[in-house]
Amino acid sequence: QVQLVESGGGSVQAGGSLRLSCAASGYSSSTNSMGWFRQAPGKEREGVAVVFTETGMTEYDDAVKGRFTITQDNAKNTVYLQMNSLKSEDTAMYYCAADLPDDGSWYVPGTGGTDFIYWGQGTQVTVSS
Repeated sequence: QVQLVESGGGSVQAGGSLRLSCAASGYSSSTNSMGWFRQAPGKEREGVAVVFTETGMTEYDDAVKGRFTITQDNAKNTVYLQMNSLKSEDTAMYYCAADLPDDGSWYVPGTGGTDFIYWGQGTQVTVSS
């Protein structure tokens, strides 16, 4: 059974940094993609970043471009999200996701839609201004 375990969340002041980790286990082979999403209370789920593990290609939501970086460690089946220059609007529960079906979309902006199959339990990030 595939499991995703996030860690690294916490409280930080605006302008600070945090690094989230997501460790995947239970795979018979490697994942094809891993991503990060976030959801604040009363708001729609947002796609933050994705890495396509075979190619290393990444995509980011416009709100985090230039501030967040997604990286992967294939040997450890782990993905990281380095978050710099944090803002109060980054406060949310952050979720890790893994594996897209063929022709699946990692995120459809405006709808919160995603085809990711596996999900972690989330880790809270709180940014105080």
